[in-house]
Amino acid sequence: MSEPEAIPGPSGEALATRQRRYARLLVRTGVAIKKGQELVLQAPVERADFARMVVSEAYAAGAARVTVLWRDDQVDLLDYQHVALERFMHTASWKREQLDSLAEAGAAFLFLTGSDPSLLADVDPAKPAAAIKARNTECRAYREGMDFGRNAWCIAGVPVEAWARRVFGQLAPHEAVDRLWRTILVVARSDGDDPESAWASHDATLNDRKRLLSEAAFTSLRYRSSNGTDLTVGLNPDHVWEGGSMTTQAGCTFFPNMPTEEVFTTPDRLRAEGVVHSALPLVHAGQVVDDFWLRFSEGRVVEFDAARGKDVLEQVLATDEGARRLGECALISKDTPIRQSGLLFYNTLYDENASCHLALGMGFPECLRGGPSLGTDELLRRGVNQSATHVDFMMGADDLAVWGVDATGDQTPLFERGRWATSWAG
Repeated sequence: MSEPEAIPGPSGEALATRQRRYARLLVRTGVAIKKGQELVLQAPVERADFARMVVSEAYAAGAARVTVLWRDDQVDLLDYQHVALERFMHTASWKREQLDSLAEAGAAFLFLTGSDPSLLADVDPAKPAAAIKARNTECRAYREGMDFGRNAWCIAGVPVEAWARRVFGQLAPHEAVDRLWRTILVVARSDGDDPESAWASHDATLNDRKRLLSEAAFTSLRYRSSNGTDLTVGLNPDHVWEGGSMTTQAGCTFFPNMPTEEVFTTPDRLRAEGVVHSALPLVHAGQVVDDFWLRFSEGRVVEFDAARGKDVLEQVLATDEGARRLGECALISKDTPIRQSGLLFYNTLYDENASCHLALGMGFPECLRGGPSLGTDELLRRGVNQSATHVDFMMGADDLAVWGVDATGDQTPLFERGRWATSWAG
């Protein structure tokens, strides 16, 4: 098998070697491709060089076939500028057949994320919102394959120039891309000689923490910080905590996100009371929402505002009834490689791993004992939110305090000043 060409850039072969290790990590550990399995790779055309590395590694690992789905920021922008809203309300039949048939055949899905954070700043937010809702509701086998643990999947980052310039605007474009590459490799624990061993060790730490939280069986979480966050979120009686690696129904262990620093669970969709303020901007479908807050009553967002992007947030909340309720609570210390980098990435995959966060919309069946075997109606009855969207937003301020509340009302400190409390630090 011929080796793919080295990625051009000022750092030469040393960086290219680490990029190849990263590609191997995503294939063998991220989606844990199996011999004879199909891999579906979604990648930005600007990073076709790295995509070729991934394809090469997938075939070296025994993939039967690799299907590449290309994304291009400028084509997406032209579509949203010139295509009528009604056209985004349904997914084309050929696209539904493509995604659903691949999922039904047991393919693994690897999503390489990298785009201009402000690409759609001047686009009607109803258009990307409609496109996301259509894909998530009409491509049922594809969506449920990931939601219910039938298909392995992984989201990982690759740099593109517009994104790199947003993060490192003081540098020349090629230097910004090079710096973002290096940063991505560091925070994804892929800058050393043996990334797979590094991830095994990291996963063991996350497994210990989620085991302790599951055994604690808290009935709710209390959040407080000086920015105005004062929120209590109820937890389902049979909830469990997840994080790090996950396992498909067929027993394949994979990592949905690389990087990942979180442990998370799905709250009771009917039990959230109070106000939460954002700690970092939310980049959603190429548009930015910043300095926003949400007020919950009986689990539902009843009031909200934003200094920037309120119309985008309004479209998220209007997706369906479930979009106004919580589907995830994630705990992340500010002592993580991403937070310690001091960078704002303007990319949810990275920024959510720098901060405790919540998510509006779809809950996780795997965060309820026996949940993956239940239908949507039973999941809803048992408190797991259902929605056509899932939008993470960061609320982990530097002074965030979090308590776990048990059935007697006793409160156990989990977070103090944005870090795990001593007894939970591990």
